[in-house]
Amino acid sequence: MASTAFSLSLPTFPSSSSTVKAKPSIFSHHLLFIAKNVPSSSLFSSSTRITKQIRTAFKIKCSSASFSNTLPSALLFDCDGVLVDTEKDGHRVSFNDTFNEKELGVTWDVDLYGELLKIGGGKERMTAYFNKTGWPDKAPKSEEERKEFIASLHKRKTELFMALIENRLLPLRPGVAELIDQALGEGVKVAVCSTSNEKAVSAVVSCLLGPERAEKIQIFAGDVVPRKKPDPVSHLYISSKHSRC
Repeated sequence: MASTAFSLSLPTFPSSSSTVKAKPSIFSHHLLFIAKNVPSSSLFSSSTRITKQIRTAFKIKCSSASFSNTLPSALLFDCDGVLVDTEKDGHRVSFNDTFNEKELGVTWDVDLYGELLKIGGGKERMTAYFNKTGWPDKAPKSEEERKEFIASLHKRKTELFMALIENRLLPLRPGVAELIDQALGEGVKVAVCSTSNEKAVSAVVSCLLGPERAEKIQIFAGDVVPRKKPDPVSHLYISSKHSRC
């Protein structure tokens, strides 16, 4: 089997038109599928079409594998916006519920959160926002105490988000389970590569994909790498891991 990997990353919040574009993979001479951002007005209709396009492309690879040995060695999924449409109705809602619980007087609407998603990582996102707009009156004054304050907010936000997942209030995106089953059935390794909190990613995989699939899926999440996306270090890290398997 060729030692290549496909990385699926479909950003949920958007600004430009939606297409799935093939470009040379950073891992090999095969193709890496990259989904461009989609406008929020067409988010849900586009997400289904994009998933179908990727699934169809993978089926083509599988059907031709016996002739050209083009199956990838691994299929790498992002989590948020790829396995589940988590950002708008999951993470954003959980951030706002946390801010409300702490009586911070902060609310992130859809448009604002779309802009904030340009900053990778929830703790980094909150820090950048407060640095720009001003810290809440209830926030501490020293830099070290503010780091602890942000960490506590993020911990609570993660608990609220996991409750949404565990109660199955956020469904898998169409075709995700089918694509994973096909990949595993063809002997292709599957992993989830995300800079979201590891507990949140694990909850998505175990609760929504089920324990049988979860046992076969590796998770690389949280602070496993020093820099958050859009820096490619997380995908390069996981690719190197699979290339040594």
